[in-house]
Amino acid sequence: QVQLVESGGGLVQAGGTLRLSCTASGTIFSINRMGWYRQPPGKQRELVATITSGEATNYADSVKGRFTISRDNAKNTVYLQMNSLKPEDTAVYYCNSVVQPTSERYEFLYWGQGTQVTVSS
Repeated sequence: QVQLVESGGGLVQAGGTLRLSCTASGTIFSINRMGWYRQPPGKQRELVATITSGEATNYADSVKGRFTISRDNAKNTVYLQMNSLKPEDTAVYYCNSVVQPTSERYEFLYWGQGTQVTVSS
């Protein structure tokens, strides 16, 4: 079993910055793709950014140039640096990870519990 724990959310003014962290723990052989998603109030969950084990990244158009995803494999941690925040970035942010628990080639997708980010105008 694997647990993902997010931290770093909070309240910030428009134009401000936040850095989210998400650490995986448990039975882990390797972590492949890691990502951040968000769910604005009253809306569906949406992709923010993903990063592969080879550190290839992908971003939603709405955050390109403002957010940066990175990972520290030694710490099983993925980060989301959020700059120039806008009120429309307000959402619950979730991380996920595709985890290979053993040397056998199968994987599971795990989600964190979410962290609230609120951007005031």
